[in-house]
Amino acid sequence: MRRRATVLQRLHIDGPLLVLMLILAAGGLFVLYSASGKDWDLMVKQATSFCIGLVSMVLIAQLEPRFLARWIPLAYVLGVLLLVAVDVMGHNAMGATRWINIPGVIRFQPSEFMKIIMPATIAWYLSKRSLPPHLKHVALCLALIGIPVVLIVRQPDLGTSLLILASGTFVLFMGGLRWRWIISVLAAAVPVAVGMWFFIMHDYQRQRILTFLDPESDPLGTGWNIIQSKAAIGSGGVFGKGWLLGTQSHLDFLPESHTDFIIAVLGEEFGLVGICALLLVYLLLIGRGLVITAQAQTLFGKLLAGSLTMTFFVYVFVNIGMVSGLLPVVGVPLPFISYGGTSLVTLMSAFGILMSVHTHRKWIAQV
Repeated sequence: MRRRATVLQRLHIDGPLLVLMLILAAGGLFVLYSASGKDWDLMVKQATSFCIGLVSMVLIAQLEPRFLARWIPLAYVLGVLLLVAVDVMGHNAMGATRWINIPGVIRFQPSEFMKIIMPATIAWYLSKRSLPPHLKHVALCLALIGIPVVLIVRQPDLGTSLLILASGTFVLFMGGLRWRWIISVLAAAVPVAVGMWFFIMHDYQRQRILTFLDPESDPLGTGWNIIQSKAAIGSGGVFGKGWLLGTQSHLDFLPESHTDFIIAVLGEEFGLVGICALLLVYLLLIGRGLVITAQAQTLFGKLLAGSLTMTFFVYVFVNIGMVSGLLPVVGVPLPFISYGGTSLVTLMSAFGILMSVHTHRKWIAQV
């Protein structure tokens, strides 16, 4: 045990985080095999993405937080330029232009990278200022957040834009945002929501809100997804129907069963016990992230680790909420479980940053 711990320490890998991620990844492949209709090609692609993400996580964990901070402004500029490139010449699929496609080489979604770059940028900016931040600093941070959010909304990808908005806002909140400003933002939420409804949201996005309020109003149309999802989860009972025995997904009643709605497959086949086990692993992972945040010895590390951990929590909360009918459907994948290469690599890179913050803290303290 001592030798193994020493190897992990030398590689700047946090053992508890690594074990929890491996459990989630293994369980995700297990569920994905059933949700995809026993599609081995999809399994291989997901496993390959996990391996790439694992390599990225290990490499990022070797970098000192102050080295990461040095390159954050450049990363932000490149991220925004990639989003502009998507807007100008992006690859269109299923009515959305979210990808950059290099034929025969790679297809990736630049907005996924902003889920890391955005909180890192705000953490870098605030860590160089006195806290709580002054109004002008808050305004600049909101501008930095707003630019990529607007570009992503144009794709359109409301789910990802809200996640990026949340990731940057978490940093502001942890930086000591004054309560009167928070209350003012909450008071402005209603007119902003009205403005988004009439001037920003697309017809299908408005329909998602209406379907969330009353899915039975169009059971064979826009309400189909959520009705079938809830039916799958409910039919699983306590212990589920068994692996590969789910009817909603295998008979193609459940849409997007291998991506956004994959937890419905898990609920049908493994029941309440399976979902509770998944939630327990998620809670342990989030708890470990909060411990790393509390132990971080620099302001930049605390802000960045805390925002990444809370963003991961929002991922889980939003996906489970929308699949169970508690939130509108916004197209947010379930971390480590849903199929998606760019999302998985980005997620593991974020955990690499958490490991970097945690494993370099002693070195920072000595300097």
